[in-house]
Amino acid sequence: MPQSSASPAQVTAAEISRIAGVTRATVSNWRRRHDDFPAPSGGTDSSPLYDLEAVRAWLASRGHTSAASPAEELRTTLRLHTRDGGGTPEDLLLLVLAAAGRSPEELTAAVRLPDADLAARAQLDAAAAADAVPAAQPAARFEPGAAPVLRALYACVRDEGGQAALAVLAERELEDSAASGAYQTPAPLADLLARLIPHSPARVLDPACGSGTLLAAAARRGASELYGQDTLPVQARRSAVSLTLTAPEATVTVRAADSLRADAFPGLLADAVLCNPPFGDRDWGHDELAYDPRWAYGVPPRAEPELAWVQHALSHLTPGGHAALLLPPATAGRASGRRVRAELVRSGALRAVIALPPGASVPLHIGLHIWVLQRPEPGGPERKSVLFVDTAAETPATAAGPGGTAVPGGTAVPGGTAVPGGTAVPGGTAVPARARGGSRSAALDWDGITARALNAWRAFTERPDTFEGEPGVAHATGVVDLLDDVVDLTPTRLVRASRAEVDPAELSADVDATRRSLVEAAKSLARTAGQEGWSAAGATARQWRTATASDLTRGGALTLLRNLPDSVRTRAQAASGGTGGGGRPETRPVLTSSDIATGSGPTGDPMGLYDDTAPVIAVGDVLVRAVASTDGPMARVADEADAGALLGPHVHLFRPDPARLDTWFLAGFLGAEENIAGASTGSTVLTVSPGRLRVPLLPLEEQRRYGEAFRHVHELRAGAQRATRLAEETARLLAGGLTGGQLLPSREPAGAAEAGGRGDVSSH
Repeated sequence: MPQSSASPAQVTAAEISRIAGVTRATVSNWRRRHDDFPAPSGGTDSSPLYDLEAVRAWLASRGHTSAASPAEELRTTLRLHTRDGGGTPEDLLLLVLAAAGRSPEELTAAVRLPDADLAARAQLDAAAAADAVPAAQPAARFEPGAAPVLRALYACVRDEGGQAALAVLAERELEDSAASGAYQTPAPLADLLARLIPHSPARVLDPACGSGTLLAAAARRGASELYGQDTLPVQARRSAVSLTLTAPEATVTVRAADSLRADAFPGLLADAVLCNPPFGDRDWGHDELAYDPRWAYGVPPRAEPELAWVQHALSHLTPGGHAALLLPPATAGRASGRRVRAELVRSGALRAVIALPPGASVPLHIGLHIWVLQRPEPGGPERKSVLFVDTAAETPATAAGPGGTAVPGGTAVPGGTAVPGGTAVPGGTAVPARARGGSRSAALDWDGITARALNAWRAFTERPDTFEGEPGVAHATGVVDLLDDVVDLTPTRLVRASRAEVDPAELSADVDATRRSLVEAAKSLARTAGQEGWSAAGATARQWRTATASDLTRGGALTLLRNLPDSVRTRAQAASGGTGGGGRPETRPVLTSSDIATGSGPTGDPMGLYDDTAPVIAVGDVLVRAVASTDGPMARVADEADAGALLGPHVHLFRPDPARLDTWFLAGFLGAEENIAGASTGSTVLTVSPGRLRVPLLPLEEQRRYGEAFRHVHELRAGAQRATRLAEETARLLAGGLTGGQLLPSREPAGAAEAGGRGDVSSH
């Protein structure tokens, strides 16, 4: 890659490890053991910097080709060439849009151009794309010194798609700005909010759009006019480019401004509003907006910015239009917001409040709420009740252990640790590329959460006056009952009060069935744990001679499959009239990263995946999660239940040649903690580079011995997970039945009951 005439590019030891595809410890070893390793050319004793070209030359002399992912190469190159005439961040965002419309062959040809020709080509590309992004500056300027950045960007778009390049560009802009506390709405949650809007709205607004996740979800459901606004210019630009890539047939309009103080769409009436507004921002404009006409349900108190966003959303709806907002749970019960909440309930504008489990989105330590609103229609029907749903009551991933059936229910997956320093971003949420908490969100049973929320909401909208609900999960509360001195709209309080409606005999039967399954699972776990299939290696641990997955792929022992980059999929859809050629695979399940972590069968939504682009899983494939996490196993071997499913996002598929690689041996080493750590990049969210994963070079017969041991480990983990789920489910049912009055403690001492083979509870 040609260098600028400016000062030589320097890299850190961490960047050298990513370039070479090794660990930091290996780089430290090289420095100590090889006298010809490049000496530091800058930095400090504790944080030395090395000349990039000298490092590349040293690595090449030892056969180490670059193992960094294209996104990581772009990230590093941006840091090294920020002042080499690389244009503004907006120019580069436009260049991503232009590059995504090029074929891989065209992008490869661009990468090979001389520096001056490449800069001229990029300038023309960015200018041509300016018309597609509202409010973009058309005059892009690239100098020859920017060639390394331009090459890295074109390569990233070619190999990983436009969205990956956008994430790196926005990440750098956000890190250089003073903005913080802005996080991505997880894709399953964005899809849930979009699906809560009845029918298929054509015109959708997100007044705090961030990177456009919610608007992209609306586009997948047929929205043709997308309007977004965000207070951060970089996020507004990123959202405009991202939406243009993912929804090429839609009309995209995105503005950068504070939505509450400077509404960019004052006359817009949308069919739907989707929003994940900033939380807890006291400086939202209370004093200057005191007489704003949007406050039709009461002036929001200074400490209630969320109620300002709620009324802002309602003001932009056509009569009868719906809005879905993600809000902190305190909004449902704070005393300062009682009057506004009462008016929202009394007028019928509030239709439903849905509680999510902790970990669904940042901040991870609390369970957020979804408020579903509908702008009242003049002369419309009277709304006598509000729906409350508690998806947090039963949210573990549904999975089956070996030889067992799936167990619904159980306890919620903990949301993880609190996120410190979560200052609000007024005017709109933003999305850093390395969004925090993504892996914990993925570990939730989104399939179950979505089903509970949508089933209850659809049944309620069809029969609001006769809705019966589901005890402990969904309940419709009358408007009169809500309008008390508190107007507490917390779903947990209102839904759990409905547990008394459970039939005692039915609950007792459920407890008995679950407890019998638990006893059997515990016996099976004990048998598995009692087996031995290993021995001590001796005085020292065994040392491995390894090869990377990239090496094995080049040698034909392994095939690596993944979903096509966004730009390729977008072109495939456009070429086939928006269907991707083969049409949506409605009948095919999708195996997700969450399924690997929890051990469940394929639970993903096929929305957005296409028969002609998404790889189909076969028995014996090794599936590895693309985001490193300690929440569950990182790898698994596909079995008969997985065969035929589509490969979901954020999952790498390794297909070994059985004559050269044992499947379970491969899965065991690919998913090893130290292997994942060495092949991961990023700071907060660690992304696994599949080609950098290492596998020991062993004869096939020895691989099989290791494979049997790893299979045993898998069975032990699966048995423990199943027993844990059943134990939690049994305890939940028993505790709920005893406190709800459906179950009574046994009159006999516990020992006597056990001796007689009976339980210690009975139905009432």
